[in-house]
Amino acid sequence: MIANSIKRASLKTTFNLIKTEIESVERILSEITHDFDPGVSPYVSYVCETEGKRIRPALTFLTGGAIAEINDDHINLGAILELIHIASLVHDDIIDGAAERRQVPTANAKWGEGIAVLLGDALFSHAMKLSTDFDDLFLSRRISEAARDVCQGEILQTQSRFDLGMSKETYFKLLEMKTGALFGAATGLSAYISGASEQEVQDLTQFGLDLGVAYQIYDDCLDMVGSEQQFGKTLGTDLEKGKITLPLLYLLENGTPDKQAELKACIESQKSVDLRAIVGIEDHNFAVNYALDYSLDLIAKCIDKAKALPNEKYRKALCAVCDYMESLFSDLKTS
Repeated sequence: MIANSIKRASLKTTFNLIKTEIESVERILSEITHDFDPGVSPYVSYVCETEGKRIRPALTFLTGGAIAEINDDHINLGAILELIHIASLVHDDIIDGAAERRQVPTANAKWGEGIAVLLGDALFSHAMKLSTDFDDLFLSRRISEAARDVCQGEILQTQSRFDLGMSKETYFKLLEMKTGALFGAATGLSAYISGASEQEVQDLTQFGLDLGVAYQIYDDCLDMVGSEQQFGKTLGTDLEKGKITLPLLYLLENGTPDKQAELKACIESQKSVDLRAIVGIEDHNFAVNYALDYSLDLIAKCIDKAKALPNEKYRKALCAVCDYMESLFSDLKTS
């Protein structure tokens, strides 16, 4: 616990390092409401000014600072990627039927699904408009591709619910699209803006992809062992929606025959999966730990890539982010 407190303090120092840049993103998100019709801007303001972690802009600035000076292009990239992320959350909440996000009503709960769908569309399209302000077409193209991947990942994940035929390869592909795409764009495109070599851009794009996949696996594991009181996440929500995750794939392959059959019957009938049936499986802990170990391996690769960056202050900050995530994964592992 002492070690984790130190890592949390280090993470706070990390975000203080880019406080000015994060504030710039907040200002941009606030000001874009003026780009919309007065009848639409209140909806945009509501979702854009909701407090978020701003992980993608943070990765943009830490990567940029670790290579060269952070400039206006980094700021704009961070804001665009965050806007795409917000748009995806608006659509996610509709699909999941979520009534709250970060303890405030979702757009669909507040105004209905019709307005929420169109609001998400408006945010996506505005992000693409902002991307055309870059002088370099490569940046605009890659941002558009990342946005497309996020949307494709959501479609594929939605159609694969309750799908017993999902492979691990498909699962990882979904994670790379749905979460990894924007992480990879944040780190890879930031490196590109900073004048990194083609190989460095590829390496740092992979850094972001790996970090995003690891982060999503952790979230999937929380659904198996987390609690509202401890983590702010209700146990079993993914399973109720038929979402196939890495721990669940492990159980389907390695659980006892009786429990495998019980689990498959729930999924095949598209009924809500009883979490007690999952927890009752002898290899439940192994399933969670297997997934977390996979995430920890990805984080180790990320740390190796971060250590090669030239600017010590920002390099250490990026490593602190990885260290903190590593501690979260380790804390969640079961005995």
